Amino acid sequence: MDRREVDVAIIGAGSAGLAARRAVLKHGRSVVLIEHGPYGTTCARVGCMPSKLLIAAADAAHDLAHAKRFGVEAGQVRIDGPAVLGRVRRERDRFVGFVVDSVDAIAAEEKLRGTARFTGPTRLEVSALGDGPNVDVHAQSVIIATGSSPWHPPVLDGAGDRLLQNDDLFELDTLPESVAVVGTGIIGLELGQALHRLGVRTSFFNIDDRVGPVSDPVIQDKVRAVLGAELDLHLEVQIQQVQRDAQGVQLTWKDRDGGTHSDHFAQVLAATGRRPNLAALNLDVTGIERNAQGALAFDSRTMQCGKSPIFIAGDVTDDRPLLHEASDEGHIAGQNAALFPNVQAQRRRTPLAIVFVDPQVAIAGQSYQQLETAGVDFEMGEVSFDDQGRARTMGRNSGHLRIYGKWQCGTILGAEMIGPRVEHLAHLLAWTAQSALCVGQALNMPFYHPVVEEGVRTALRDLAVKLKMRCAADPLCDGAGA
Repeated sequence: MDRREVDVAIIGAGSAGLAARRAVLKHGRSVVLIEHGPYGTTCARVGCMPSKLLIAAADAAHDLAHAKRFGVEAGQVRIDGPAVLGRVRRERDRFVGFVVDSVDAIAAEEKLRGTARFTGPTRLEVSALGDGPNVDVHAQSVIIATGSSPWHPPVLDGAGDRLLQNDDLFELDTLPESVAVVGTGIIGLELGQALHRLGVRTSFFNIDDRVGPVSDPVIQDKVRAVLGAELDLHLEVQIQQVQRDAQGVQLTWKDRDGGTHSDHFAQVLAATGRRPNLAALNLDVTGIERNAQGALAFDSRTMQCGKSPIFIAGDVTDDRPLLHEASDEGHIAGQNAALFPNVQAQRRRTPLAIVFVDPQVAIAGQSYQQLETAGVDFEMGEVSFDDQGRARTMGRNSGHLRIYGKWQCGTILGAEMIGPRVEHLAHLLAWTAQSALCVGQALNMPFYHPVVEEGVRTALRDLAVKLKMRCAADPLCDGAGA
């Protein structure tokens, strides 16, 4: 067995691992990057990029099908399934290629291909892929950036080879005739609505009544109503049986009232979440603790596991499974692994999550549930997009926004929303929350006319009234309380 001594060993060459490597090198420490799977991040290969390519095709089909409301006759829309998925794969491979090229450019002595397992707190055995020798890696600190994998409940195993994970969907030769989407979280909604708009008969199933990640009851009700008007949603159901047959899959479920139903689908798409890739690491020899859910316990400001020389970053944390968060966590973990034991806490950016359904759903800053759980004294300002000027001109007048402000000072804490292209509103409100602006300061910012962002101003004015702040009457005031 070969031996390798480095300052920092990084397990995983995804977004978090690559960001961690850059941070380690900035501090002049030696590093080795260990990867057992294909290069190319989860986002580029099976996540955000291919899904957005599929959504872009679905949006084009939907706009053509609904152009008549503007007096535009687009003719009959025909979906070419192989062409749709062919473009998805071509563009996906292009994005993956950029990542692979960057990893290929890393010096050979700074990376290892193989499966890593701990043999001590900072010692790893890397089982080589192919005929190469195993390597005994001795490091001063280790970063776990092994990502996550799709998970599904055992009942779905009955679908056999007709069971799809989101990783598999993009490899199909053509679009299926019908799909049962199990799970109404971000992945299920994005892929399911896209398939529906591309002509696939699509039904959604979920164990509870939650649709998407929002926790505000008003926004959650609006999400259910708006998406439920388009999509075939079956909520609060129990899937009783999934059985493969010659033509596809027979799915049987019990509804919220106890009634039993059955339907036949060509495929079943499991969108029931992802689990951290930890099983193969032999973590028991490290002595680091796990939380009640079995995930590794860590400090999100340092990414350190307890007081150990082990750090964690990316989807494997089971905390914020988003690319920008993985990159931030990788940077923090890399810096602290390089500086260990002189670990430094860093302020995390304001949370931001966007669901690319239509209309889009987003959370900026602290969510309703987070504020309620923390016992924060806050008020809510809101606006409906159902009759908002610019939204109506675009024929996208559907949605609702609620902004949360702290009672004592009017500081904007966060927002939840569904509405037209709210990816842009979510960014504005996340920046506002991170800048700790109060309601008056935000109202003092410029708002053009006519734009969807005017809805933010309406919600801010409503919030100012509820907070009894002077800026409710004078939008150019300094935001001081009444």
